[in-house]
Amino acid sequence: MWLFLRGVIREMWSRFRSSGAVGSAPSFLLLVLSSTLLQSCGQAPSGGNNALPSPSPLSIATTGLPDGQVGALYTATLVATGGTTPYRWALTSGTLPVGLALNASNGAITGTPTAPVNGTPLTFQATDSGTSAQNKSVSLTVTIAPTGLAITTTSLPSGQVGTAYSAILAASGGTTPYSWAVTSGALPAGLTLNASTGAITGTPTAAVNGTLLTFQVTDSGAQNKSVNFTLTIVATGITVSVSPTRAALAITQALPLVATTNDPSGVNWSASGTGCSGSTCGTFCVSPSCSVTTYTAPSVAGVYTITATSVSNAAISASLLVAVTDLSGVLTYHNNLSRDGTNTREFALTTSTVNTSTFGKLFSCPTDGAIYAQPLWIPQISIASVKHNVVVVATQHESLYAFDADTAPCTTLWHANLIDSTHGGTSGETSVPSGIGGLVGSGYSDITPEVGVTGTPVIDPTTQTLYVVSKSVIPSGQTFFQRLHAIDLTTGNEKFSGPVTISASVPGSADGSTTVTFSPQQENQRPGLALVNGVVYIAWASHEDKDPYHGWVIGYTASTLVQAPNAVFNSTPNFNATFGYSRGGIWMSGGAPAADSSGNLYLLTGNGAFDANTNGGNYGDSTLKLSTASGLSVADWFTPMDQRTLDMGDQDHGAGGAAILVDQPSATYPHLVIGGGKAGVLFLMNRDNLGHFSSSTNNVLQQLVVGPNIYATAAFWNNSLYIAAANDGGSGGPLKHYSFNTTTEQFAATSQTSLVYNFPGPTPSLSSNGSAQGIVWALDNSKYCTPGSNSGCGPAVLHAYDATNLATELWNSSQAAGNRDQAGNAVKFTVPTVADGRVYIGTRGNNAGGTGSSTTVPGELDVYGLLPN
Repeated sequence: MWLFLRGVIREMWSRFRSSGAVGSAPSFLLLVLSSTLLQSCGQAPSGGNNALPSPSPLSIATTGLPDGQVGALYTATLVATGGTTPYRWALTSGTLPVGLALNASNGAITGTPTAPVNGTPLTFQATDSGTSAQNKSVSLTVTIAPTGLAITTTSLPSGQVGTAYSAILAASGGTTPYSWAVTSGALPAGLTLNASTGAITGTPTAAVNGTLLTFQVTDSGAQNKSVNFTLTIVATGITVSVSPTRAALAITQALPLVATTNDPSGVNWSASGTGCSGSTCGTFCVSPSCSVTTYTAPSVAGVYTITATSVSNAAISASLLVAVTDLSGVLTYHNNLSRDGTNTREFALTTSTVNTSTFGKLFSCPTDGAIYAQPLWIPQISIASVKHNVVVVATQHESLYAFDADTAPCTTLWHANLIDSTHGGTSGETSVPSGIGGLVGSGYSDITPEVGVTGTPVIDPTTQTLYVVSKSVIPSGQTFFQRLHAIDLTTGNEKFSGPVTISASVPGSADGSTTVTFSPQQENQRPGLALVNGVVYIAWASHEDKDPYHGWVIGYTASTLVQAPNAVFNSTPNFNATFGYSRGGIWMSGGAPAADSSGNLYLLTGNGAFDANTNGGNYGDSTLKLSTASGLSVADWFTPMDQRTLDMGDQDHGAGGAAILVDQPSATYPHLVIGGGKAGVLFLMNRDNLGHFSSSTNNVLQQLVVGPNIYATAAFWNNSLYIAAANDGGSGGPLKHYSFNTTTEQFAATSQTSLVYNFPGPTPSLSSNGSAQGIVWALDNSKYCTPGSNSGCGPAVLHAYDATNLATELWNSSQAAGNRDQAGNAVKFTVPTVADGRVYIGTRGNNAGGTGSSTTVPGELDVYGLLPN
């Protein structure tokens, strides 16, 4: 201040001297100095307008601080007004957020905040520079928001079952530390999420394919974010297997399938095949990844590949082959009215699938008696509202069984006793004891131990009716019955007011009167039944040649069971002094009459009187063509020139059956029939002119010496004939293959089996896929358990041969280890039935023959087919 005053005095003194007023200087100078000093001290001179002004009040103009964000440059300036500048700023209460600083000189708050705060209260004070300093304070709040929370991970890597997995979820922003959680979905087995670090670790134990997971991160400031990721864990060790691995179905039949896999996502099912078009490959479950499904076969026959594919790894799959047949059924003896024994709609059984690895015995069905009749098969019959493929067998104990043709263990759909009261039986009726001490025959036990149903029934698929003949007796008084039954295939009940008791008579002198009457005791209903143009035709022979007997054929209207008009034929109705007996039985070793497109029946008779060439009306040892146009009448016949020799030597011409061959439209002889018997000769005949009888020649097209004896019906396929001969004494011959030359219209031997078939020899059946994959099926029934015979007793043995070369045996039921495929004990003249990938044979179970033999299974149906796995 003194320096300031000194400067003022000097300035005033200088001005005074230059003004010339030296004499008054001191007093003036004192005044000025006094005034100046007063002003400099903040006092105005007394007495007027010369006082100094006081400073304005200090105030703070800032009313709030802007918000900031962690990590971003923050700037704000505190502003004051009034007072005396410069100001000084200070924080008198609270603490600035970390990273910020207050400039005391200019009130600037600057820096980069490193931590969030939310409305932190702060007190700022401004002090001015006045002599008596003013200060003001203001309370302000500051908010430093954290940066926005975000998940920076964009996807999860794929992993592999059995291999350590590692992935880390990352986030940014917000306030650390974070906390992680799975809020939707579940981590695959073996994996865990570390809530603190976001690490997903572990060793996955199961495969997943694109599993959707929702992860959430929450920061310490209560922010949270979520993200959806998919996770795939691939297992190189994924396995898929299916059961069954092979199957055979009828069209539209359902098949349960099971896929076994360690893929938790399951499998996808698909089908392929040459017949596939649109939905014709069949259908599966609705869900695409079900491990258990039902496959419904398409309506187009063929072979289909069904595949189960891993959902997680499409390279892993398993398949099965399903053969689908449109076979309408095996509804009659030897498959059809031509009696050629063929099933050409077989897709499962091939020369490559029939072997011990993939083919064998599937199951057995016990029955109450021996099964002499051929089993019959019909597809997709609705029983109790469920569709089944059905196999029907008839037993000598008067029973019919309807079995599910496919189900293991065996399932009985219904069982009918043909001599109970609901099937026409009367009190005290039983099956007929046979064999030694029996009530029929001469005690030779040709059929043993009883006679009930012998001839193969026939099925009408249109009405789902089975026609069968039963034979029974009331032992007390020995009243015998033979009845024709019409059985409902869906229930086993009688239809059409059945059954009807069989009776008939024809004019004739053979029995010493003018009438020959049907005898239910003497007549053996051995041949299979034939259903032709709405009429059921039944044929008979004898039991063990016990006289008197005849060959009979009787027709019954199928829809009413009424005997058809004039439909009674007797092969030997008249007495002949040369022969001294009638006979002429129709055995054909169980074969059934064949029929052509005009309804004519073809059959063979055995030993008996023959005088047809002299109009005697007797047709022993003959091949007959019976017209059915108006009842039954002989339209044509062939009788071997040595008929009398055959008769005297018990060489029945009719020991074998008649098989009508496939017509040869462009041939000289387009209509052929072939048959033969104990002489071991097959006769090829012209159906348009059988040849009648000549004592000097046989007017036939060809004679094939098969030898030694024929007790069979031949099979015919692809211009090939299959037949075997077997000597009644025990020795036999091979199953032979003869090729038919369509140019020469003659047969020639082509191949034969190495196995020699002893009596009775086989009636072969043949399966094929059209003209390919032919397999000949033959039963060795040589140990057929008849007491007193030299056959012995043992299992039937089923054989399968390549039809193009019988020297190639594909399989037989004695090959597999541990008797896996062993059948029940044999029954002579039985025929294998081949249908839908399976082969059905009738046996006598563990019965050893005879009424007194110990048995727990008196009859058995054995079922063979493709092994399911």
